[in-house]
Amino acid sequence: MNHELHEDWMQNFTFDELSVGQGATIVRTLTDADIAGFAAVSGDFNPTHLDDEYARGEGLSGKTAHGMWSGAMVSTMLGTVFPGPGTLYIEQRMRFLAAARAGDRLEISVHVKTLDPATREVTLDCVVRRQGGPDLMVGEAIVKAPAKKQRVPRANGLRWHVFDAAAGVQRLLDSAISLDRLRCAIVHPCDVESLRGALEAARHGLFTPVIVAPKERLFAVAHEGELDLSGIEIVDVPHSHAAAERAAELAALDQVQALMKGSLHTDELMTAVLARRELRTKRRLSHVFRFDVPMYHKPLLITDAALNIEPTLDEKVDIVQNAIDFARVLGCVQPKVAVLAAVETVNARMVCTIDAAALCKMAERGQITGGLIDGPLAFDNAISVEAARIKKINSPVAGDPDILMVPDLVSGNILAKQLEYLGGAMGSGIVLGARVPIALTSRADGATARLASAALAVLVAHHDRKR
Repeated sequence: MNHELHEDWMQNFTFDELSVGQGATIVRTLTDADIAGFAAVSGDFNPTHLDDEYARGEGLSGKTAHGMWSGAMVSTMLGTVFPGPGTLYIEQRMRFLAAARAGDRLEISVHVKTLDPATREVTLDCVVRRQGGPDLMVGEAIVKAPAKKQRVPRANGLRWHVFDAAAGVQRLLDSAISLDRLRCAIVHPCDVESLRGALEAARHGLFTPVIVAPKERLFAVAHEGELDLSGIEIVDVPHSHAAAERAAELAALDQVQALMKGSLHTDELMTAVLARRELRTKRRLSHVFRFDVPMYHKPLLITDAALNIEPTLDEKVDIVQNAIDFARVLGCVQPKVAVLAAVETVNARMVCTIDAAALCKMAERGQITGGLIDGPLAFDNAISVEAARIKKINSPVAGDPDILMVPDLVSGNILAKQLEYLGGAMGSGIVLGARVPIALTSRADGATARLASAALAVLVAHHDRKR
């Protein structure tokens, strides 16, 4: 009797239904999230389970699952499948023969060895093996089998969720590093975090950096952060305004193919970019955040939460088109756009709801292309299928958007920072609509966010140069 752990109901076997030799097998694929989750719950952060490099140094082929994870799988079998709900664990003996690794498809099997009618105790042989491979754990469990028949719903809402903040960044890096190296101007990275982020991006092979900053101040920051500037091209300028102007000039001359904001104010850099006619396109400049969110099933883009304060309908057309095109660069074939408002119905006193309806009609008429747009949608029914169902919203976007388009900068900025500081999301950002992409993050962002933003800029720059 084989089981995959996805049934909606659990049904047990009473003691009277059991016989010697009877048993069951469940199949489970071990993931990195399983290993990380077990470490978090148990507090066992032995690096052989969490660090590939360390594990290889210990003579292993890479990080492995905790041995007791096999024991937990046996417990899962006994409590939910065979004998099932109502089973009481009494004793467990285990012998570990080999280690499981992420990606292994495992079979967890138990078979009745002896039965004691006086106590309803059941002794079972237990085996965890790699499917088509060797046994990883063998043992014996003693349980008290259920006395009464039960059929109970599986608690599908209870799931351990492990968020790997680095995984989304690594996927971006892997995509960007595979491309030819471009030149990127790093504009005034005159604090430790912005300089570290730029140097990390260069060290990963994302681009060849050209740092535009006051040289004396730059070296002082490098000394403070113990950062190495050897071999880095530096363009010396007197101050941040001059850094922005010189970087924009380099981009206009195609001496760099992307820009990366350092520790200067956003309006300094944007003013310099807009002053260069060579860098303008027919599109309005807009910003897009990319977030990996712990409780959302895919990357989430938010626009515009950094540049356009109270965009008009015409400006929103450019903002949403920029975001759609960007999502397609990142591999989303038909991005789903939720146009947010406070409510999901058109309200004449709420201009953003009228704009949302207009954007949907414009997409229907081909004035916005490449994506699927719906709105107005409130945040709950934009993100949650269940909220949309309760409110009787029939929408292919609700519950599954790739892009959240916010009504204005204030609401977007609040949403983005809530995701990061309260929701634990990992964010990065980019400015679109100019001839070159601009990696744009907050001055409060750390090196990882800057590294991810640099990867976004590289991906867009390569895409634009192919057109």
